[in-house]
Amino acid sequence: MIKFLPLIFIFLWSSAFITTKPIVDYSDPFAALSFRFFIVAMGFYFFSLFYKKKILVDAKNILPSISTGILFHGFYLGGVFYSISIGLPTGIAALIVTLQPVLTNALAGPILNETITWRKWLGVLLGFFGASLVLGFDIGKSLPLEGIIAVVVSLIAVTCATLWQKKISNKLPLSVSNMYQAIGGFLFHLLIIIFFIQKPFISFSTTFVIAISHQILLVSFGAFSILMFLIKNNSASKTVSVFFLIPPTSAIMAWIFLGENLDPIDIFGFIVATLGVYIATREKN
Repeated sequence: MIKFLPLIFIFLWSSAFITTKPIVDYSDPFAALSFRFFIVAMGFYFFSLFYKKKILVDAKNILPSISTGILFHGFYLGGVFYSISIGLPTGIAALIVTLQPVLTNALAGPILNETITWRKWLGVLLGFFGASLVLGFDIGKSLPLEGIIAVVVSLIAVTCATLWQKKISNKLPLSVSNMYQAIGGFLFHLLIIIFFIQKPFISFSTTFVIAISHQILLVSFGAFSILMFLIKNNSASKTVSVFFLIPPTSAIMAWIFLGENLDPIDIFGFIVATLGVYIATREKN
């Protein structure tokens, strides 16, 4: 079962791109994320209680988890949601964030002492090229500068979060660690609302409820838990390589569920990205 976790993660994480736009259409992005991670924190709290996990632990384990949550759920998701809410196309946001494995490979050596071979670099470059083919973008289109800056912050944050989570490797049970990370995300967005947002709002329409429920249940409880498990048990560079399959998988899902076009370039990009991920993650014989 464990060997299928990356595939399950790709499917669940990719599905989030389909529901992000409906969420920001019916809410302020930071209000939606604050609401989301309050529910997620409560969910992991009751889960930990039910399975009798120790929740009150020392600060040296709590603070690293909260800081990881601020990076993952705060800066990363906050930047992506905000950029899309002000008009940055989802494809461009996804393309910039997809640079994460490239940045992680560049930093994993000096920070984590991981060996980044030429084979991994080849796989990473092929993966990014394939993802770029799938995403594409209109170069002539006017893009909001704030959106570009926000998503670049997201890229830096998710890279730092991955490296930091791998480096600390605390001993907390997964559900307890995820609870504190969700608390970190909730507090981050709550502070953003208090100090920077004049009129936060959420319209609890049917569309919003379905979209946010999907992201809470399948992404925050499902995909994120799998990601934390993979980071703990694999190298950081190997773990993030699978992110290249997220844009093409999202494109296929949008084609199936939303009726969006899937042209030959998308299919070719999916094949190239898959080859790149295989090269970057396969075990050395």
